[in-house]
Amino acid sequence: MIIVRSLIFNIAFYGWTAFLCLALVWAPLLPRPKMMAVVLWYLGTVAWLERTLLGLRYEVRGREHLPAGPYLVAAKHQSAWETLKLHLLLSDPAVVLKRELIKIPIWGWFAVKAEMIPVDRAARGRAMASLLDGARRVAERGRPIVIFPQGTRTAPGARHPYRIGVGMLYEQLKVPMVPMALNSGVYWPRRSFRKRPGTIIVEFLPAIAPGLDRHQAMRELETRLEAATDRLVASAA
Repeated sequence: MIIVRSLIFNIAFYGWTAFLCLALVWAPLLPRPKMMAVVLWYLGTVAWLERTLLGLRYEVRGREHLPAGPYLVAAKHQSAWETLKLHLLLSDPAVVLKRELIKIPIWGWFAVKAEMIPVDRAARGRAMASLLDGARRVAERGRPIVIFPQGTRTAPGARHPYRIGVGMLYEQLKVPMVPMALNSGVYWPRRSFRKRPGTIIVEFLPAIAPGLDRHQAMRELETRLEAATDRLVASAA
């Protein structure tokens, strides 16, 4: 049954997405607020497909830990699932992403108009300067910034080093950093055709207040985020 439901969902999801990319190719020409309304509508339809075809829902905990004004969200990244939910979970976030993604036809046009923060990871030192410059512009507008501190999808239970970029943003922007734990990889595994029914949990942890140096902040982040994620994964199992 899981295989059949996964097959139906994948056909529906990719077919619907491809259709809308062509049907809404003009949408990036709209004023940004109107284009973002279109994006939120699309993301809502994907969530509906998940509920209807997969029996996959999600629950959000800890919204009370989201500060007013600009803040940094350091999110676990286990699956493609959370990339489709960030704009439903947060108010107009700017997501740090690989520069190559904005070169994707149509999808990249939406990402540029949505004012994401692209980073050329091959540029090394210049990448850090570009990341900080883009994040400062976003923070000045009061928007939250989302970064995946490990820089890649990491399967539940696996360990991957935390990159210095998250510590640099925390130290330089002087804004609160909210760890975001989840267990999406249990239900929507990376590089897997199968998707399982259930309820994905997303949990925002209490913010790490500004004032620590980047190394202290990164140790605190990793300790708390890994512990919370392991707890959510264990509860799903």
